[in-house]
Amino acid sequence: MTQAASTPKATPLNAVHRAAGAKMVDFGGWDMPVNYGSQIEEHHAVRSDCGMFDVSHMCIVDLKGDNVRGFLRGLVANNVDKLQNPGKALYSCMLTPEGVVVDDLIIYYFNENWFRLVVNAGTAENDVAWMNAHNAATNAGISITQRRDGPDAYAMIAVQGPNARTKTWEVLPETKTASAEIKPFNAVIVPNTAFGEVMLARTGYTGEDGFEIAVAVDQVSALWNALAAAGVKPAGLGARDTLRLEAGMNLYGQDMDETVNPLNAGLAWTVDLASERDFVGKSALLKQGQSAQFLGLILREKGGILRSHQKVITAQGEGEITSGTFSPTMQQAIAMARLPMGVNVGDNVQVVIRDKQLAATVVKLPFVRNGKVLAS
Repeated sequence: MTQAASTPKATPLNAVHRAAGAKMVDFGGWDMPVNYGSQIEEHHAVRSDCGMFDVSHMCIVDLKGDNVRGFLRGLVANNVDKLQNPGKALYSCMLTPEGVVVDDLIIYYFNENWFRLVVNAGTAENDVAWMNAHNAATNAGISITQRRDGPDAYAMIAVQGPNARTKTWEVLPETKTASAEIKPFNAVIVPNTAFGEVMLARTGYTGEDGFEIAVAVDQVSALWNALAAAGVKPAGLGARDTLRLEAGMNLYGQDMDETVNPLNAGLAWTVDLASERDFVGKSALLKQGQSAQFLGLILREKGGILRSHQKVITAQGEGEITSGTFSPTMQQAIAMARLPMGVNVGDNVQVVIRDKQLAATVVKLPFVRNGKVLAS
């Protein structure tokens, strides 16, 4: 007997997307908008003005207790002792004892008894189970609460682009004083707005400025509609992927996963091996070291688009593309690739596309940041 396919989960904004005529797809078990008519227009809106994404499939996890900092010191690869000011955020990975990536995540510090994590959609259940297991194994006594379901659930909207903050303040004027001065990778919580309590984090996945906004589930549709009325263009997964790839930002499941150590995924900057602090996977990382580089490619010949899993032929051996696309900003085929050590920026390589070998140039990531093309 053939097992019936499971029904995708829906975010609290699902009805809003469908009412707007969005093209919906199954994305990792979630029914999500891929575009609202034109992926290219949505991409350019974020680069030149302002767009917004439903990121409610991401999962907020609150960690509370007397020893949260100590718990996280041993759980994640980056050093949470860098977090000293309330609202400060840190990007990191959780690793297995073998030194490969369980998930990448953002950690927010609010006080010594309260840290907030935002983890990926498809790995959320596994992540919470991983944290619970580590909590039990270390007898840390931490309260671990996911906030995607239940009476205290949050939904999330990412508002991104050069005009993102200005348009957010038009809709949430009560937040301007608190959020106008925060630097990137910082967050504030504003308790009293027209939409109740909101968290505004100056983070995102596009290479542009903006906020990721967390709000109560019962308020998110009204907030989305108010942002749209203020001229913020709804954007789907298609634009989100081309934007993040141009910005050189990794996607879990493509650029890294439980087969790749972070040093080989361009994430060495998220790993603290220098301090005496121990963490899950540290000894394995020290033993393995780095055996591959994570770099960008620009295709120089016509005849194909760069895609994941394509082979890259270099003078130092073979590599592989992890993510590839046609860049709407650059009007060129681009990719991120795991390449052998010894390959240098500026080297010419060959990408195998449908049994053809097409010339490409190795470049430093990112390709585009804050509307400016950085790689050519």
